[in-house]
Amino acid sequence: MNKSLSRVNIEEYAKARYFDTAEETPLLGDENALERRRRRMFYINIKWFMANLLDRNDRMGMAGGLEMRMPFCDHRIAEYAWNIPWDIKNPGGMEMGIMRLCAKDILPERILGRKKSPYTETYRPQYARLVSEALRRVLGDGAAPLHALIDKETVYGMLDSQLIITPWFGQLMTGPQLFAFLLQLNMWLTEYNIRIEV
Repeated sequence: MNKSLSRVNIEEYAKARYFDTAEETPLLGDENALERRRRRMFYINIKWFMANLLDRNDRMGMAGGLEMRMPFCDHRIAEYAWNIPWDIKNPGGMEMGIMRLCAKDILPERILGRKKSPYTETYRPQYARLVSEALRRVLGDGAAPLHALIDKETVYGMLDSQLIITPWFGQLMTGPQLFAFLLQLNMWLTEYNIRIEV
């Protein structure tokens, strides 16, 4: 195993950060256990998942010369919605219920009642091939800084296993998404000339 990896317990680190975030969740003080759990879940989602998506949206938009807008992410709306009771946010178990109720006199029923569609991600064989080939080139470069943080044989095994479609942290393309993260990490380490002792 890679010496750098043996000094770091990634699972323990991720678990500690998760619980740190859960503990800093602003609570009202009179919630029952279910409401406390919901508030923590929403807070973790805002601090981790949504922050990542908003940052990605901004960077991708600016890279294409587009000024992107997320009207429902206005901090005043988010702060107000944060304290709306769950039974008002989700009347009758209806996802995005409060927004649907707000728009009931504006939108036709076929739009108002349709199932929420997630941020689109689909499997693309070309993308899988390109990131796999790029990662193989990095693995073949003995000077690549990524080597200090991975077990090369394990990553080769993942590339050879065609790890593709099992969901991984909500991603639809397990392997290609993971391979892209490793490539991005290597690019960052290279760009900032970071060397990790092995």
